[in-house]
Amino acid sequence: MPSTSFAFKQFTIKQDLCAMKVGTDSVLLGSWVNPYDTNRILDIGTGTGVIALMLAQKTSSKIEAIDIDEYAVIQAKQNVLSSKFTDNINVQLISLQNFANQETQKFELIITNPPYFEQSYKSSDEQRSQARHADVLPFEDLLDGVKKLLSAKGKFCLILPRLEAEKFTLLAEKKGLHLSKLLRVKSRRDKLDAKRHLMQFEFKATEFSEDTLVIEEEVRHQYTPEYIDLTKDYYVNF
Repeated sequence: MPSTSFAFKQFTIKQDLCAMKVGTDSVLLGSWVNPYDTNRILDIGTGTGVIALMLAQKTSSKIEAIDIDEYAVIQAKQNVLSSKFTDNINVQLISLQNFANQETQKFELIITNPPYFEQSYKSSDEQRSQARHADVLPFEDLLDGVKKLLSAKGKFCLILPRLEAEKFTLLAEKKGLHLSKLLRVKSRRDKLDAKRHLMQFEFKATEFSEDTLVIEEEVRHQYTPEYIDLTKDYYVNF
């Protein structure tokens, strides 16, 4: 059974109310994203608030964290209030679709660890199923919301499994968002496939950069120097 809390170096995440617990995907994304030179950041589907708090550790930008799950919003608010970043983060119970229709200001950075299972078997746990499945936030709706809310020179970052990432990239290009940065993530040195893709999109086609990160060596829990360097500001043991 997952722990009801997860301690990072500068904050602690309580997660007893949330369907989706703190995982490698969210830590990878929060560690990888560069929030510097931003005034306003949007975290879509904040869950426990972990990514919002990770970004608040890096920057003094104002962060809007939204989610459609009532319990996730309660939990995220608890985690923000118990941290030293209370003044930087505002948590709202609202869908991206509604938020995009009413928000008048733009964001220099939008970030999300989105639901991505579109046609797979759904869990009997409705809350967890909602957090994992893209029914409530299809890729098209996500991209439409980002297009409304992202500033002209802003950046949109997310993490997806490889196949979903390839599908998402094609759809994003059709909507005028261009992939500018890609990090392929392999779970172990001896694995052939990169299980996750971390992606950065921008309105203007720019010079494309790509890299590959390996999390573990060929021995379980023997982490690579590159993974340690990426996440060392957050994980207590690094």
